[in-house]
Formats: sequence, structure tokens, C-alpha cells
Amino acid sequence: MKQFLAQILKDKNNAFSIREAVIAVLIMVLIISWIGQQFFCKNVPEFMFYSFTSLIAAGCFGYSLEKKTGTI
Repeated sequence: MKQFLAQILKDKNNAFSIREAVIAVLIMVLIISWIGQQFFCKNVPEFMFYSFTSLIAAGCFGYSLEKKTGTI
């Protein structure tokens, strides 16, 4: 499990990336807020879902634009 989490937090160059960590945290926040709203009747503002989802999408879009650096 530790190796899986470490691999998730790496970018295309196999280095740890803050962007990947931020996306992982935002996904956890999104899931926790959804669970809170669905099962515990906690009101979560609708714009929070949209903002977290758009930040996650922006991170994924940035990852798709990232190019792998070649070794010389």
C-alpha cells in the first residue's frame, strides 16, 4: 500500500510532485464532503463541489500536457 501511494504522488519523470499531492488531497476532500452530505445530512455548499472538481480537472489536464524529459 505504501508503494502504491508513493507511485501515485509521482509525475511522469518519476519525481514527487506537489501537484499530484494537491490533487490527492482535493479528491479526499471531495469524497469526504460528498459522504457528509449524503449520509450525515451535513449541508455542503454546492459551489464547493464545483470548485474542487474543477481543480482536480485542471490538475489532470496539466498532467496530460506535461512532457517526459529525456535523458542526455
